[in-house]
Amino acid sequence: MRYYARKLGFYLVALWAALTLNFFIPRLMPGNPVDTLLAKLAQRGGTVDPSARRSYELLLGTDTGEPLWRQYAAYLGNVLRGELGVSVSAFPAQVTEVIGQSLPWTIVLVGIATLISFALGVTLGTLAGWRRGSWLDSLVPATTVLAAVPYFWLALILVLIFSSSLQWFPLFGGYDTYLATGWNADFIGSAIYHGTLPALTIVISSVGGWLLGMRNMMVATGSEDYILTAHAKGLRDRRIMTRYAARNAVLPSFAGFAISLGFVVSGSIITEQVFSYPGIGSKLLQAVENSDYALMQGIFLVITVAVLAANLVVDLLYGFIDPRTRVSA
Repeated sequence: MRYYARKLGFYLVALWAALTLNFFIPRLMPGNPVDTLLAKLAQRGGTVDPSARRSYELLLGTDTGEPLWRQYAAYLGNVLRGELGVSVSAFPAQVTEVIGQSLPWTIVLVGIATLISFALGVTLGTLAGWRRGSWLDSLVPATTVLAAVPYFWLALILVLIFSSSLQWFPLFGGYDTYLATGWNADFIGSAIYHGTLPALTIVISSVGGWLLGMRNMMVATGSEDYILTAHAKGLRDRRIMTRYAARNAVLPSFAGFAISLGFVVSGSIITEQVFSYPGIGSKLLQAVENSDYALMQGIFLVITVAVLAANLVVDLLYGFIDPRTRVSA
């Protein structure tokens, strides 16, 4: 019980530190969200007097005139209530509304692609490590090269081949814009069709890492005494591979997979940008371009919470799966 209490305490402190950094970093950055918003109004032919500017400053929380510690306390209170402010780039929409609209797209796209790449990489890595010197083992260098290829380069190659040349997939977007969004067959089919190529980019880029890691762990596990003992007992080769070797070799990959699920929330910014996909990565890039500090803070907060939650789940599950970690902790 003390093990779990220490873990929870550590992650609560880490969450507080992340919230504190999330409060101070935007205030140290150059630029002013109010100036960005007023510049947009000026482009539309509008004029803003000093009183209106002051109203925008209070609305966006850039210059409230209060001491910094009061602003910090108000920020923590707003976070606990789920109030993340107003987005400049999508004014006058709330940050929670902008994140709520884009987050499901990234979770579905990157989440499913991560699951597929993990399952495929672990399965192929298990076979390659167990049957060293086979044709499958010789494919490991090729997958490692693909893992080192930059996302944007691979995405552009896939767009050139499958979208521009063969015209099998659309060039951009998350769905056909003439369709009404909702849980209907036409919209879901269109979303799957548009998301196939971005998902394929993520799978190709990440499967090599899972394959190589699992393959190396299988090679190391294959020389353990309990594997030799299982062979000596005359157990079937397949049973030894799945229940003895792979079960222990997958633990590091399982930890990495849980952590990668936390980063699903951040999405693949470059991939989403190449395909003009309406995910959280595109919103983050849009926030940076428009000095939208409130939206940046909100997205960073969601990413931080997701990563910390994933790490916490890994630590708790590790303590359950392998009791030795609780003893050593």
